[in-house]
Amino acid sequence: MKNTGEENKAGNVRKMFKSISGRYDLLNTLITFGRDKSWRKHVIKEASLKQNALILDVGTGTGGILQEALFLNRNVKAFGGDFTLEMMLAGKEKEKKISWCCADAFNLPFSDAVFDAVTSGFLIRNITDARSAFIEQMRTVKPGGRVVCLETSPPPRNLMRPFVLFHLKLIIPMLGLVFAGNRNAYRYLTETTEAFKTPEELSLIMRDAGLRDIRFKRFMFGTIAVLSGTRPSDLE
Repeated sequence: MKNTGEENKAGNVRKMFKSISGRYDLLNTLITFGRDKSWRKHVIKEASLKQNALILDVGTGTGGILQEALFLNRNVKAFGGDFTLEMMLAGKEKEKKISWCCADAFNLPFSDAVFDAVTSGFLIRNITDARSAFIEQMRTVKPGGRVVCLETSPPPRNLMRPFVLFHLKLIIPMLGLVFAGNRNAYRYLTETTEAFKTPEELSLIMRDAGLRDIRFKRFMFGTIAVLSGTRPSDLE
């Protein structure tokens, strides 16, 4: 059962994504200079999907990761789970082949060892217990299957940091105001980027959850990372 803090955060996040659902994909393209598609493509590459593979995307939102999977291979069977109905409805207008369902990241409505890969995009920073979420994802993936996570990362302390922070603190909230009418939602997104874990730290959490063969790749001046791990074959 969720505690009060988890329930409050979940409610606030759901409300935020509901308010920006109609412009979410457009804003993603604008604030990433169109690079978000390449990150999703790398997620699918790390998922190592074969013909007729089953893939689950947790916190799927508008289903961007699954749309990329289907673009690359129409034979995969794509399932998307999210707790914001409005986001899924926006995604359903673009891709009818996804099986959508309301889902809690800590209690996925699927049996053990069903999927060949489980993915997520910008989910982990919005929840209170990353380890538990990874354990639940690993439960639903087959032994030998992949768990792949697309996430933000704090800007590295290098020469690019001032420019990256300018984009995060000023440009992104301004775009959120102009195109979605919601500056605060995109201020929250940038603040969680700064406060979130590094790929190295997130890798340790994934390892502690039981995943193996963990690796990651950075993008966008180090502010984005794709991490992947494998469910051990001997895990019951």
